[in-house]
Amino acid sequence: MAARLVQRCCWRHLGAFVSTPSAVPASLLVPAGKVVMARALPQAPFALFHTSSPSSWADGFSVKEQVEDSRNPEHKVIGELIETATSPQELFQLSELHDLNSNQASLIITQLSRLAAEKKLETESILQDERFQQLIGITDDQISQVWNNTLVNLLKSLYSLGVDSSRREMQSVEQEVLWRLRRLTFRQLASLAEFLAVKQGKESKLLNEVIKKLELRWTELEGTRTVVTLMAKVGHISPTLMDRLEDKALELAEQFNLDDIRKITLALAYQNRRCVPLLRALSYHLIQKHPELSLNILMDLIFAYGKLNFHQPQVFQKIATDLHPHVSTMTPVEVTRCIRSFALLKWLSLPLSEAIAQYALDNTKQLSVAHLCNIILSFARLNFQPSGSEDFFNMVHEELQDQLDNLEPHLLTDLVWSLCVLQQAKAPYLQRVLAPEFHARIRGDQSLKAQNLRLKLIHINAAAKLESPDYRGPFLPAEMLNVTEPVGEKVTLLQSSLRDALAGVLGSRDNGRFDVRTIYGWQIDAEVVVNNENKPLPLKDFAAPHLLRSEGTKPLPPGARRVAFLRWEFPYFSNRSKDLLGRYVMARRHVQAAGFLVVDVS
Repeated sequence: MAARLVQRCCWRHLGAFVSTPSAVPASLLVPAGKVVMARALPQAPFALFHTSSPSSWADGFSVKEQVEDSRNPEHKVIGELIETATSPQELFQLSELHDLNSNQASLIITQLSRLAAEKKLETESILQDERFQQLIGITDDQISQVWNNTLVNLLKSLYSLGVDSSRREMQSVEQEVLWRLRRLTFRQLASLAEFLAVKQGKESKLLNEVIKKLELRWTELEGTRTVVTLMAKVGHISPTLMDRLEDKALELAEQFNLDDIRKITLALAYQNRRCVPLLRALSYHLIQKHPELSLNILMDLIFAYGKLNFHQPQVFQKIATDLHPHVSTMTPVEVTRCIRSFALLKWLSLPLSEAIAQYALDNTKQLSVAHLCNIILSFARLNFQPSGSEDFFNMVHEELQDQLDNLEPHLLTDLVWSLCVLQQAKAPYLQRVLAPEFHARIRGDQSLKAQNLRLKLIHINAAAKLESPDYRGPFLPAEMLNVTEPVGEKVTLLQSSLRDALAGVLGSRDNGRFDVRTIYGWQIDAEVVVNNENKPLPLKDFAAPHLLRSEGTKPLPPGARRVAFLRWEFPYFSNRSKDLLGRYVMARRHVQAAGFLVVDVS
């Protein structure tokens, strides 16, 4: 730290010398990176200094480059003409009227690339122009004399113009940059890495070398812009670099503006990096410093939090409150994206959900079937019933009744399952997915996707049997009701504690069952039968219609009851909010309908 402070002081002294070009001794005009003895500057308080540019000039030129440029009036005029040119023809005329050096030729190529991008010009005509070939030839002949910053911009410009990477001149520029990586500033390396990551991707040899340098020199990282850019554009290529960037972002969290926070959270979400300390810090400063959030930022934030499954109630409340006034002006895509993110987070905002339900009623013609299905799926996950549920579901049935045949099987299954959660599944929906020809396609398929589909069909079958008395079939065959036990499923602390507690109360394992997999697709954590005096009875003696194969045949004695223990392990919900999770609510309803007294365990 002390050495860097002394170096900065030296640069300030040096700035006083170079402010007037004529006052600079020729002995100071040395190539970047060369060492000059302190006696050349009697006032210098240290023994050695380097003339490479400090971090504050990282995107500009070194002192030598600035001095050389200002010493030659003709060079200065040519530089201004290049900078103010508004068309490729003006730049090509400069190359005809002046004897250019490699730096000037590189600057013209960079300006050509900028104009082509800004004005959306056809690059093929530029590349085929003979004068452009001459410019490339000049840079190639004197490539070692091109300044560092100009060289980096030249490489990016050649990529942007679409110059063939197999050309000798192109390879020469790439090789020169590769040789000079150690002499580039950190900001130049960051800029080059950002460009290469977007333009070439992980397969770029040069990008991999640049990232190695960034990993080694990460302590030079300064400024929020560089941190944000590298996290968003380069972090996914190098986990090691991303670790360093997360540490630096945590250090700079207080300095980030709203757009920085948005970009960082999105970068973490796209890379599935759930950095809890950083997310907490960003959430804190978001609440403390930014009272007003735009719609785009609100949408991106809730998407990122949802994808990372990161719970921050204060942030969710703020986002839901700020989103509510915007709902009526949002597009169907934005509405769908919004409610899906809240559903993933299992966070129910009644005013926002009511507004979305009303939006669906008011904009029925603008909503596609996919949009409407996603809204239904999200409402089911949250077990949300709109206040005007009759009007809402009448609209849903009207819009969907003629579209069921056009839905992809998995989406149709999810839709009917969600309607079962909301107790709105009518016979036509049930018949579609319980028909033999529908589920025949997944028989014998052991993929995870097929297993999930089969489980939801069993839930739908249970809803048809237990909650739809007027439904007459079809139903799933008995062989499909056997649910495969998940491979590698671990026993949770709550499960083991429940077993230990019940074992002591029941006295014998014959008086209870654990991890009971029912024909309704739901798992009961523990099952007990008690008589009218609440004393446990041996389960094996009695018929169990909820099992695929029952051990006993006797009916329950008069006054006896079945008791089911259902585990509640959703840490972001209190006991009073169990009704917010649709899946759990449907499981509870079905177990109760099967004749059990349900005990919630949490």
